[in-house]
Amino acid sequence: MADDRSSNLRGMLPWLALAAAVVLADQLVKAKILTVLERPGDAIAVTSFFTLVLAYNTGAAFSLLNNAGGWQGPLFVGVALAASAVIVWLIAGHWRERVLAAALALVLGGALGNLIDRLHHGHVVDFLDFHWSWLEILFPGGHFPAFNVADSAICCGAGLLIFEELRRGLRRSPA
Repeated sequence: MADDRSSNLRGMLPWLALAAAVVLADQLVKAKILTVLERPGDAIAVTSFFTLVLAYNTGAAFSLLNNAGGWQGPLFVGVALAASAVIVWLIAGHWRERVLAAALALVLGGALGNLIDRLHHGHVVDFLDFHWSWLEILFPGGHFPAFNVADSAICCGAGLLIFEELRRGLRRSPA
């Protein structure tokens, strides 16, 4: 029993290290952005379709509930803590499944990166702003909502989870 537990812990370490690397990268980039851009709305055009812009998000993904009056902050902290606990539990049970464990680690790292922002700043620091004229169809001004490294990791992890589930479904389906 103790050997199983230590084996699980050793097996989880690479995936927890990946999550920690995401958190570290996210926090380092955000710290640098906060030294370059001082006020929300400050921006640096990098290309014709990409701008670094400082945005504070008190809401969820894509600024959902951003102007909800403040009650959403504690809710999102609680959700991030609960989700992180569940993800660690899932990694403990599936660390041998590389794609699934990597996906979970990316989501965990992203969730923790944004959680640190909420606890430290009271909001999430976003700064990546992509804009193309064809985005006018979906987003006013052609700007995709600003996001950050943690959000990118969460999206990549979610994409990997979908990929893995589709792959599993194909393996289970009769030929």
